[in-house]
Amino acid sequence: MSLALLFSPQGSQAVGMGRDLAAGSPAAASTFVTADATLGLSVSDACWNGPAELLNDTRQTQPCLLTVSVAALRALEERARPAPAFVAGHSVGEYAALVAAGVIEFEAALRLVARRGELMAGASAGGGMAAVIGLDRDVVESVGRAFDLVVANDNAPGQVVVSGDREKLAAAEEPMRAAGAKRVIPLPVSGAFHSPLMATIAEELAAALAAETWSDARIPILSNVTGEPVVDAGRIRSLLAEQVRSPVEWVRSVRRMAADGVDTMLELGSGAALVGMVRRIAPDVRAAAINDLATLDAGAQMLATTDPVTAPA
Repeated sequence: MSLALLFSPQGSQAVGMGRDLAAGSPAAASTFVTADATLGLSVSDACWNGPAELLNDTRQTQPCLLTVSVAALRALEERARPAPAFVAGHSVGEYAALVAAGVIEFEAALRLVARRGELMAGASAGGGMAAVIGLDRDVVESVGRAFDLVVANDNAPGQVVVSGDREKLAAAEEPMRAAGAKRVIPLPVSGAFHSPLMATIAEELAAALAAETWSDARIPILSNVTGEPVVDAGRIRSLLAEQVRSPVEWVRSVRRMAADGVDTMLELGSGAALVGMVRRIAPDVRAAAINDLATLDAGAQMLATTDPVTAPA
């Protein structure tokens, strides 16, 4: 078996996430204690009790998702010895991947995603995002170009997210449908994330990134920006600053890992959004989520009965 660990994206959040893991895993419970102490607010209460309106505020969502993903990772490490060939996270999930790879400490990741959430929450400026279902990326790009829209997330074949001005997003809906889109779904976000409209955020985030301590990755990380593995700390930091204004190249990332021999991918966090994407991108890859005690047991058993293979030379 060649394993990749994946970390959940924004949009996966749900009230109650991580509670079961914390109740059954001392390592997961300790992760929530660390998050609460580091940020001086109750990440655990927001995750476990909400309400949904609070949890869906990106300033809360991002540190909460990071904490749940790292809690799931620590719980898995308690029960098994995962030896991933690669790690990858979708958008904010990339910060959990950094922790898994030993690039930054969990506390530093918390500070960074808290700052990232603050910046993104204040970046409305008339921008928004929409998911286009049923069209290939090149068609979405072609139609969107006439409305100054850009691809923000290439999630899976037939599942592409565009970003740009809200009025132009609305104006592009009918042309997208005319081109063959099954649905065009406006997303409940406060800005045109992963687009050039986030240039100012990228600059401010770069300053926050520079304030933390970075190490080269022990495990190659698939960059959202390039869809390629990277281990150099300086390169990782530079790409992470670019991430907020660049497309999330998730299709490219999954295909690269599969091409390099990965046959098993485990999503750690809340929900199973990435599992669904992987199954559409690389149907021959075995994919499963770890988000509660039952799936933790199943994932640990999966790893215990197979022989992990490390990254290719």
